[in-house]
Amino acid sequence: MRENAAVQMFNSGMNCAQSAFALLAEDSGLDRNQAFRIASCFGGGMRCGEVCGAVTGALMAIGLYCGYDTPDDPDAKARSNALALEFERRFIEKNGSILCRELLGYNLSVPEDLEILKSKGLFTSVCPKMVSDAVILAETMIEERT
Repeated sequence: MRENAAVQMFNSGMNCAQSAFALLAEDSGLDRNQAFRIASCFGGGMRCGEVCGAVTGALMAIGLYCGYDTPDDPDAKARSNALALEFERRFIEKNGSILCRELLGYNLSVPEDLEILKSKGLFTSVCPKMVSDAVILAETMIEERT
């Protein structure tokens, strides 16, 4: 139930991207604080309601374990791209979108929408599920590939 640990990170004040990435990166040898710093700018769809931070955190972890690191390996690039697309497909199938503003129903970069998000408690009711789902899906995909 590692996804519960990621949700606990989120509930303690880390953003969605930090929570997903740091938890998933634990077995890589990457220091948790480094993982938090790497993912710190991706929460809330990069603070503008774009791709959900839990999704970007999970994609960073998939890249960490299954990505490519040489510019001249088209097969490795193709595998990495296919994994990203498959993760996104599975997340959309489960949640309807990968966009933060669509998952929450409001755009947190719009001050009025941000106030509605806060007043309705959507950060505490919707976001933990997105973190959990992203971690479960990414962990499954990483295990399938390693």
